[in-house]
Amino acid sequence: MDLFDYMRENTMEKESPLASRLRPVTLEEVVGQQHIIGKDKLLYRAIKADKLGSVIFYGPPGTGKTTLARVIANTTSADFKQINATVAGKKDMEEIVKIAKDSLGMFGKKTILFVDEIHRFNKGQQDYLLPFVEDGTLILIGATTENPYFEVNGALLSRSRVFELKSLEKEDIKKLIHRAVYDKEKGMGSYNAVIDEEAMEFLADVSNGDARAALNAIELGVMTTERDSADGKIHIDINVAQECIQKRVVRYDKNGDNHYDTISAFIKSMRGSDPDAAVYYLARMLYAGEDIKFIARRIMICASEDVGNADPQALVVAVAAAQAAERIGLPEAQIILSQAVTYVASAPKSNAACNAVFEALEAVQTRKTMPVPVHLQDSHYKGAAKLGHGQGYLYAHDFPNHYVKQQYLPDGMEDSVFYRPTVNGYEKTIGDHLKFIRENADET
Repeated sequence: MDLFDYMRENTMEKESPLASRLRPVTLEEVVGQQHIIGKDKLLYRAIKADKLGSVIFYGPPGTGKTTLARVIANTTSADFKQINATVAGKKDMEEIVKIAKDSLGMFGKKTILFVDEIHRFNKGQQDYLLPFVEDGTLILIGATTENPYFEVNGALLSRSRVFELKSLEKEDIKKLIHRAVYDKEKGMGSYNAVIDEEAMEFLADVSNGDARAALNAIELGVMTTERDSADGKIHIDINVAQECIQKRVVRYDKNGDNHYDTISAFIKSMRGSDPDAAVYYLARMLYAGEDIKFIARRIMICASEDVGNADPQALVVAVAAAQAAERIGLPEAQIILSQAVTYVASAPKSNAACNAVFEALEAVQTRKTMPVPVHLQDSHYKGAAKLGHGQGYLYAHDFPNHYVKQQYLPDGMEDSVFYRPTVNGYEKTIGDHLKFIRENADET
C-alpha cells in the first residue's frame, strides 16, 4: 500500500456513507437474522470456528447480506476478496483465481470470494467459477436479491448452502437508528443530534425492514438540519423524517385503533359495493406498509362472506390474487390486489351462505342432536345391511332433473331452512333452479 492508498482509505473511513460506517465487524454487533446467526445456529458456529463452506445469501435489499460477508472477512483467517457482479469481468476473476492458487500452494491459506449481486453473472461467468469452488481453491459467498434457485447455476447451488435473510423487524431498525444518531465512534454522535420517539417510530415503520433506507434518511437529516438556537442540538423530528425519506406520515398504527378503523372501512367499502372507497383504503394500507398477506386474507373473506354465491367467481379471483401477490411481491402485488378488490367490491352481493352456516351452527349447539336418517347412513361396510343402514335410499341421478324428494335432515328438523338464496347475481339462478326441481319432482 502506497501513501495515496493509505490516505484514500482514511478518507473513505471518515466520509463513507453512514450505512457503511455502521456495518458490524463481529457477529455480536449484527442486528436481526437470529434465525441463521443465533448462537445455536449452523452459520454462527461455522463462522466462529472459521470452517465456512460456500454459501449464498438471499434476501431483500438492506437486510445485511454484505454485512454478514464483512463480518466473515473480519473473523476468518482466509484471504478475503470481493467483487461486484455488475462490473466485474472474467479478467478480474482470473486474477483472483491466480492469487488464490498461489496462496493455497505456498502458504496453505484458503481464499474466500464474495460476489455481490451474483445473479448478475451470466452462465459463462458462473461456469468459470465452478471448478475452483469444486476443488476448494475458492470458498464462494454469493449475495443476491433474486431467488437463487432461478438465477444461480444449479451446479454452484449444489456446492453451496443457501441462507435466506429476512426483512428486519421494526425493533431491529429502531436499534440501528438509535446507534446511528448517538454512536460517537461510528455513527453521527459527534454532531450532537437527537431524534424524537415519533420520528424514530415513523422511520422504523416506513423503511419496511430496509436498514439502509432508514440510515440514509438519518444521515441526510443530521447533515441538512440546522441546530436549535435554544440548546444547540440538531433535532430530528417527524417533519424532518418525512422530508428525508420522502414519505408522508399516514395515521395508521398497525397495533392500534387506526389499523382496525382502516381495515374496517376497507371491508365495509367492498361489502357496500364502492370500489373507489375500497381501493382508496387499499392504497392507505399499502402506503403504510401493511402486510400484503393480511390484506389478501381480508379480500378472500369478503369474497365468501359478502359476495358468496351471488358471484362464485369472486372467491376464485380473490384466492388467485392472494397467491399471485405473495409470489410476486411488492410493488407489482399492489396491482394484483387492486384487481381483486375492485372485482369483489363491484360484484353482486349475498350473505346467504354466511347466514346459512351460522344458523346451522346455532341449531347444532342449541338443539338435540338426532341420528342421521337410516337411509343416509353408510352402507359400504360388511354387516351394514343387517343393521338396515342405507335401506330406502333414493339415488338422485336416477330421477328427472337429478332430484328426488327424500328426507336428508334428521327427524324433527325436516322443515328447517338454513340457506335462503337471494335474487342477486348468480344466486337468483340458484334459487330458480332449486324452486324448479322441487316443484317438478316425482312423487315417491
